[in-house]
Amino acid sequence: MKIALIQSVLHWESPERNRNHFEQIINGIKEAVDLIVMPEMFSTGFTMNPSQVAETMQGKTVLWMRSLAKAKKTAITGSLVIEENGNFYNRLLFVFPSGELQHYDKRHLFTLAGEDKVYTKGTRKLIVDYLGWKICPLICYDLRFPVFSRNAESYDLVLYVANWPKIRTNAWDTLLKARAIENVCYSIGVNRVGLDNHQFEHNGHSQAIDFLGEYLIKPQEAEGVFIVELDKEKMNETRKKLAFLNDKDSFTIEGL
Repeated sequence: MKIALIQSVLHWESPERNRNHFEQIINGIKEAVDLIVMPEMFSTGFTMNPSQVAETMQGKTVLWMRSLAKAKKTAITGSLVIEENGNFYNRLLFVFPSGELQHYDKRHLFTLAGEDKVYTKGTRKLIVDYLGWKICPLICYDLRFPVFSRNAESYDLVLYVANWPKIRTNAWDTLLKARAIENVCYSIGVNRVGLDNHQFEHNGHSQAIDFLGEYLIKPQEAEGVFIVELDKEKMNETRKKLAFLNDKDSFTIEGL
């Protein structure tokens, strides 16, 4: 599977401007890819003002993602602010080339920024079946919680979209590699760059790591599109030789 990681600046609370920006980037991808990944809250930046920017599942950004996925014949994913039944969610959408979609609501809300005060946390983990791959898409702060990320579903790829600040880059790099090693899977992180409206700096470090913890794409700091091709057969061969997942603990998570 070939995946395009888009590392970009985000325009603060400006969905139309961000849609135009990402569409231009996506139109510039000349190589055929199976999945395009945008950062967390790609249409607004990491805002704590959901009432100002929230859209519905029939809103412009969702329709834009569905239309673009069909036009480009590729899956597209990223998170945005969604309002549903009077609640606000930091919701990741995984849009298939057909335009059909699945979603995951961020489970671990970032209390340091007050995300838990204005958003509703998710209640389920999502495993996407796509092109013979099992993908576990998660969002930013989820990365710090290995129990929730644990590969109980025999997934092949764990994918994090983020607005992770430069000041905690070492944690981002370390934990992405840890998730790959402990789950014997591919691990991909897609982060933004640039300053947000609160003057927090983001230096990206979008990256792709294989099932042994080796870099396929080293952490990147510039804006750009970074393409990686994953080899499932090679991963499965390694899992047979190093059957560490057979020894994992069984557990349940309260609230799921």
